Amino acid sequence: MGAGEHLVFRQFLWDMDSILVEKEKRWYTLHKMRIAFVGKGGSGKTTLSKLLSTYLAEKNLTVVAIDADINQHLGTALGFSQKELYGLPQLGEEIQKLKLYVRGKNKRLKTEEIIKTTPPGRGSQFITLEENNPLITYFERKRNGVRFMAVGELAEEEIGVKCYHSKTGAVELLLNHLIDRENEYLVVDMTAGADAFSSGLFTKFDSTIVVVEPTLKSIGVYQQYKKFTEHYHIQLFAVGNKIETQDDVTFIESHIGEPLIASFLLLPAIKRSEREGSVHIEEEHREPLEKIYRRSTQYKRDWLTYYEQTLEFHKKNALSWANTSFRSDLRRQIDPDFDIIAAVSSYLLLLKGGEEYVLSIDKKNH
Repeated sequence: MGAGEHLVFRQFLWDMDSILVEKEKRWYTLHKMRIAFVGKGGSGKTTLSKLLSTYLAEKNLTVVAIDADINQHLGTALGFSQKELYGLPQLGEEIQKLKLYVRGKNKRLKTEEIIKTTPPGRGSQFITLEENNPLITYFERKRNGVRFMAVGELAEEEIGVKCYHSKTGAVELLLNHLIDRENEYLVVDMTAGADAFSSGLFTKFDSTIVVVEPTLKSIGVYQQYKKFTEHYHIQLFAVGNKIETQDDVTFIESHIGEPLIASFLLLPAIKRSEREGSVHIEEEHREPLEKIYRRSTQYKRDWLTYYEQTLEFHKKNALSWANTSFRSDLRRQIDPDFDIIAAVSSYLLLLKGGEEYVLSIDKKNH
């Protein structure tokens, strides 16, 4: 894309609700959020994922919640019956469908060689959270305003043979090709502990919220996350959970060295709602949920950093295992002529203009 065309896009997008802001040759978009909930097992990741998804849906925002935990409980927490969940297509089980979709007309890709880190390029088919997007429509189910998707559990024949990252790779591939708009929220319930760092999935979020209980074990997980993310462009926040007294808040903050962005009280009603499958939000939890929401609206996404980190982890995976596995140098999947700014700009422009969205950016010169 030439300089003049960049100015055209910028002028148009300043008049849009979704804004691309040029700053130091980086482009940012405002008021959209991909949020990951992480923490020690049993810390309350799933509960807070449910509460925030429900709260955002009450604000009439677009909310897609994904269960990417090996213990698949988010669907039940959101009020889906076991019968409904049984018939839900699973991202991890049907990753081939995702690969075929994102490949589009990208001449650099062979479907059988697409891996979790494969980046978009010219001709790639992008994913949007529009309700008429065929891929999202296939995998999701909707309840109380929340659109839900699941990675799925390990099948019996996979136990002891495959690791769960073979499933969560579907989420990473999806996020590599996702172009989301203002007031669209993606909430992901991640695997427990520091397990997410065995892939590049942890770099795909605008905010990573570590759920911290007032225990040394839970604080230790936060400290692991802080150490692992310090070299990447990641917003890491701590949220207190199962808080009973101000001493609990003080204990956590004194150990992590920074204030919690929100704290959730330990309420008997939470245990009751989990047993009953209720999605009701207690009044005591609305204030901390609002704090998380307001913090999210302050974030400016740097699309170039997103894309650069995608390339970094794709190269690492290619060299560490994929090239050997496929007997091919998968670094060639990286398109040197691909312009992520042009791709994002084009999609946002077409979506805002009310035209039917285009599924690929297929020009050599943007």
